[in-house]
Amino acid sequence: MSSFNDPDAVARYLEGPIAKVPGLAALHRMAELLLAEVVPDDGRMLVLGAGGGLELKAFAVARPGWRLVGVDPSAAMLGLAEETLGTLAPGIQLIEGYIDDAPETTFDGAACLLTLHFLSPEARLHTLRELRRRLRPGAPLVVAHHSFDTSEAGKTRWLRRYAAFASPSGRLAPGADAANAAMRERLPVMSPEAEVRLLEQAGFEGIELFYAGFTFRGWVGYRV
Repeated sequence: MSSFNDPDAVARYLEGPIAKVPGLAALHRMAELLLAEVVPDDGRMLVLGAGGGLELKAFAVARPGWRLVGVDPSAAMLGLAEETLGTLAPGIQLIEGYIDDAPETTFDGAACLLTLHFLSPEARLHTLRELRRRLRPGAPLVVAHHSFDTSEAGKTRWLRRYAAFASPSGRLAPGADAANAAMRERLPVMSPEAEVRLLEQAGFEGIELFYAGFTFRGWVGYRV
């Protein structure tokens, strides 16, 4: 994730999710609605991987009473989040770091969007367990990230579809296969079935799939 500390890459960051994640605004809206089923109007909400600020802004606009805490390891990305939030920024606590740097307090809900696919299964399990530890019993966690068939044929098929979706023409751009090969190496993607097992292992129950957009999947689960 070194690119998140590259000023040029950070400046262009917001273009990526909007172009490459199917229904990004709807994903944020669905996440907010699922969280709001349990999180009170003045609830305390943790957003892990908050750099860029898109989900923070969506949550803050829809639920102005939520007390939002955003955590991200990149100072540059947190700076971009402040820009995205604009006048909303003073009401939101932004923390540079990883899950272990998040406040040792009890949250009413949490979200981690477009982040966990960067982590190894071991680091992902640790992160999920630490998220759980910071949630009150019954509190919701919403996650969404790359998750698809991880067989060799499945990876090829889905990454080519991902690249075609991200292309304005809907066709694979020159160099797409090389970019897909880099993604294979860089991202420790897990299958949807493995993702659910990991959430259960971390101490979440009632896990439901709520979002599927080509290579992306999203689940909601609740702290045991």
